[in-house]
Amino acid sequence: MRAWAVTAPGPVEADPLRLVERPVPAPEDDELLVRVRACGVCRTDLHVTEGDLPVRRPGVTPGHEVVGEVAGLGRAVSGFAPGDRVGVAWLRRTDGTCAYCARGAENLCPASRYTGWDADGGYAEYTTVPAAFAHRLPGEVDDVALAPLLCAGIIGFRALRRTSLPRGGRLGLYGFGGSAHLCAQVALAEGATVHVMTRGAAARTLALELGAASAQGAYDPPPEPLDGAILFAPAGDLVPVALRALDRGGVLSVAGIHLSDIPPLRYESDLFYEKELRSVTSNTREDARDFLAVAARHGVRATTHAYPLSRAPEALRDLKAGRFDGAAVLVNDFS
Repeated sequence: MRAWAVTAPGPVEADPLRLVERPVPAPEDDELLVRVRACGVCRTDLHVTEGDLPVRRPGVTPGHEVVGEVAGLGRAVSGFAPGDRVGVAWLRRTDGTCAYCARGAENLCPASRYTGWDADGGYAEYTTVPAAFAHRLPGEVDDVALAPLLCAGIIGFRALRRTSLPRGGRLGLYGFGGSAHLCAQVALAEGATVHVMTRGAAARTLALELGAASAQGAYDPPPEPLDGAILFAPAGDLVPVALRALDRGGVLSVAGIHLSDIPPLRYESDLFYEKELRSVTSNTREDARDFLAVAARHGVRATTHAYPLSRAPEALRDLKAGRFDGAAVLVNDFS
């Protein structure tokens, strides 16, 4: 099969991805072999490719927003059949036995493993996934529309819940890419007022089209104090900006896996009055099930831009440069 591999992490402008020929992977006893139909392009893929995240698997194939069909079964797998439509997401495996898993916080499992970082992902014709971590997908939504839901949507949903936003609350979104524009739809459907702060003019236009009450520059203040905010942009210098925009008792949730350094915070202006700063670490399978159900109920849809899988490096370069709003999705044109 053909697959993209991160041969030497570095700036995407220097083409760190290389197209390679590899054997079709053999699923382990508890795994599914999945023929990739579409794979979303996530900012985490960019972090893996450019080396912002440390190398865990040399020559890894990125991609963890996979929509595909079962092409093979491990010997211990039951409940799936060839041809079943499944999704492969970021969280790939946990030990299931640690204290975190036991209390329902499997996203914090020290032994957790991730698709497209610890194991080869969906920028390829085939990938594998433990059957227990494969997601059954609704049949009425097409592959390209579904792919971004499998990470961007799930992480945005968890980040929204981490804000503890009150019913009818005022939510600020800093950055408005693939994850934020899905999160905004959930928040609006649940009755929130949404304000968007982002650098891109196209993204601000999309925010207003989706129903945001306002859209302004990334460092501009929102028109009213916020009950909660989510930082999607990987810019640590936005943390104090967002904290200052919070009302008393507000919560800022940081959704990214990578963030540049946060400048010093001033207690009185940034944190006083019981403001909170929370991080988001991956997601649980329950988050995924809950989000997919909410997305189906409210008709949450990604704004997508399709690229052939053969042009994956171009999609990553465009993501980095902010050349599109919404989310990019790679469509398998190899097989």
